[in-house]
Amino acid sequence: MASLQVSNLLLSCSSSSSSHKINAAISVPKLPRIRFSPLRKPRTDLAEELKVRDYGYRNLNPVERNLPGTTIQEENSFDDSTVNSTVVIAQLHAILEAVADRVEMHYNIGQQRDNWNTLLLNSINMITLTAATMAGIAATGGAGVSLLALKLSSTLLFSAATGMMVIVNKIQPSQLAEEQRNATRLFKQLQGEIQTLLSLRVPGEEDVKDAMEKVLALDQAYPLPLLGKMIEKFPKTFEPTVWWPLNQSQRNNKVYRRDMKMERNGWSEDLEWEMREIIQVLKRKDTDDYMRLGNLVLKINKILAISGPLLTSIAAVGSAFVGSPHGSWAAVLAVAAGALATSVNTLEHGGQIGMVLEMYRNCAGFFTLLEESIESTLNESEVERRENGGMFVQNVALQLGRSTSQLRDLAEKSIYSRSNGGEIDEFASKLF
Repeated sequence: MASLQVSNLLLSCSSSSSSHKINAAISVPKLPRIRFSPLRKPRTDLAEELKVRDYGYRNLNPVERNLPGTTIQEENSFDDSTVNSTVVIAQLHAILEAVADRVEMHYNIGQQRDNWNTLLLNSINMITLTAATMAGIAATGGAGVSLLALKLSSTLLFSAATGMMVIVNKIQPSQLAEEQRNATRLFKQLQGEIQTLLSLRVPGEEDVKDAMEKVLALDQAYPLPLLGKMIEKFPKTFEPTVWWPLNQSQRNNKVYRRDMKMERNGWSEDLEWEMREIIQVLKRKDTDDYMRLGNLVLKINKILAISGPLLTSIAAVGSAFVGSPHGSWAAVLAVAAGALATSVNTLEHGGQIGMVLEMYRNCAGFFTLLEESIESTLNESEVERRENGGMFVQNVALQLGRSTSQLRDLAEKSIYSRSNGGEIDEFASKLF
């Protein structure tokens, strides 16, 4: 009996141990659960941020272009407006760089031509005086070979002075230098206008066109080359300089249309009346006076330009006959003509008659531009499309060297003088 119990105990133990072994062999550890959440749509604000950052998906890859929440229509509309404004700004900056380069060119060439005037003036005067001295010495003590050498040298020097005078009188270096000074000032003015435009508002295509036309008009009014494009120095009639596009004033009125929204845009009937009177004063006094002075200086310059080479030619002929039977009179003619030629050359180029003529042309052009600007503004029937009245009057007053109250007093004096059948004795400009 006892042996049976022991055998049962051993059998149970062996069975339990075998069951444990089987369980250990087939048991597998549990893996952690991995939850896959569904893909979410990207946020709209992220797509908008990408659009703003990359200017309408210009630099995005194709996957980002097809993000949900964005459409081709939105992409193209945003891209077009941004790209257009960027291109316009780039074009204006390119024009600005070209204008800055022209300022430097005109300044340097102006300095060079001013040096021409000084050097050629001194050289011609020294040649002429040397030739006259040789002619005088040949008449007093020359004989034989020495007389021939003095006569020949004097004649050659007078001939050289004649040729140099013809060239210098043709190109008028002092007038050329004044042209470059005016061009430098006007290009600097245009440079400031473009910089102000870029700092105040976003430019448009019309602004680019306007700037281009102004640059081309200045290039045509003040050319750099001497051959082929040089301004005629002795025209038949005196004409003011024109350095602005013909339709500049009308286009400027359109620019201010969206900026000036005041009631009647600062204009009144009294202000229009004052501006019309200012135009009359400019035409009757300032422009007319400069046209008269310009024609006078043009005639004087023509006379001096002809007289100088003519006198040196006479002196060359006289010096050639020194030592002949009538050599004394020939010597007197050579010396006197040489002295007069030196005086004429000094008066013409030392006094810079060409520069004075160009200054009058520029002043007459300035008043012509001011008249056209006022007239085109007043001819605009829609007051809202004009430049603001207060701003316009201030600009006109500054250009004439007056205050706004002085401009109003000038208009009142003008209407009072005309009503009494007289003429106002005051010029509109106090600057020049």
